[in-house]
Amino acid sequence: MLLTIDVGNTHIMLGVYREQEIMVYWRLPTREDSTEDELGMVVKNLLHNSRLSLKDINAIAISSVVPPLMYSLERMATKFFKLEPLVIGPGIRTGLNIVTDNPREVGADRIVNAVAAYNLYGGPLIIVDFGTATTFCAVSENGNYLGGVIAPGIGISLEALYDKAAKLPRVEIARPDKVIGKNTIYAMQSGIVYGFVGQVDGIVRRMKNELNKDPMVVATGGFASLIARESETINKVNTLLTLEGLRIISNINQKGEQQD
Repeated sequence: MLLTIDVGNTHIMLGVYREQEIMVYWRLPTREDSTEDELGMVVKNLLHNSRLSLKDINAIAISSVVPPLMYSLERMATKFFKLEPLVIGPGIRTGLNIVTDNPREVGADRIVNAVAAYNLYGGPLIIVDFGTATTFCAVSENGNYLGGVIAPGIGISLEALYDKAAKLPRVEIARPDKVIGKNTIYAMQSGIVYGFVGQVDGIVRRMKNELNKDPMVVATGGFASLIARESETINKVNTLLTLEGLRIISNINQKGEQQD
């Protein structure tokens, strides 16, 4: 079985695959100071609760945008699983041609999402990832990663509003019944939800104009379903897109090693 680990700035997503089928997945908070022992015991307990064990895992694939955690994750893989993990980065086969100014600076999560979406749905594509940042990635019909857009995410935007405006409370991110809020909480929820819907649709339309195509738009991330319900441009939601990408890239590299 394959253990996939996607480390974001806010959450860590883990999933276990048996061939192409995901058996179980979990979401944990990201802590930069986590040690290999902490991570190992957490994963061990998660596996145990799902009637799995460390011995069931024969491969590990990791995507991370949090460099301080990489040492602990790699140490966890070797100490608890006795495995050398596949870490997404330069030199790893992805099947994707990155045609940006500096391919090395493209985040691993964005590459993994693009690989998954292209393999699952074909191209051209726009992938919208609602994470700590909201990212938009463009992929051509030939599998070229063309670049994209990075904007502040929903969670940090709401936190900034709470931190910088003395009289505004911290509110739940939820869809209000109406756009025009009759109280402060509904007004803030409306601004966040419909503000980001407008942002997404506006940016996607501009990207489509530049691409001169009508690509499929795939959304992923924690708030994907919330925004997609109101969006006029999102075609599909896949909240496990990054884990799927890790599975696909792991498979590509295993086959490459066999050919070598």
